[in-house]
Amino acid sequence: MNFFVFDAIANSNTPLQSTSYSLVVMLFFFSLIFYFMILRPQKKRDKAHKELISSISKEDEVMTTGGLIGRVVKVMDTGYISIALNDTNVVVIKRDFITTILPKGTMKKL
Repeated sequence: MNFFVFDAIANSNTPLQSTSYSLVVMLFFFSLIFYFMILRPQKKRDKAHKELISSISKEDEVMTTGGLIGRVVKVMDTGYISIALNDTNVVVIKRDFITTILPKGTMKKL
């Protein structure tokens, strides 16, 4: 008993027919699926994050990707932000690392 596909095809009497159209159609459908499931949602998330970053202003309470929660003390034109974690600690981070702007008074509740 032989389990190889090419031997089974070679022993059959029907000729192997394949069209290049089926390959093109299959690639087209896979690219559509890839676009709608991966690329389009990622573009929406990027756009929302850019809007969030551009709306950051002084005295906003923010959370970073590292989980730090603080109040924005200074917004610099170079793309960096100074964040006060408490009364004595101030951290300078890149603006891209802000994940969310928290409601006012969040730091007091913690």
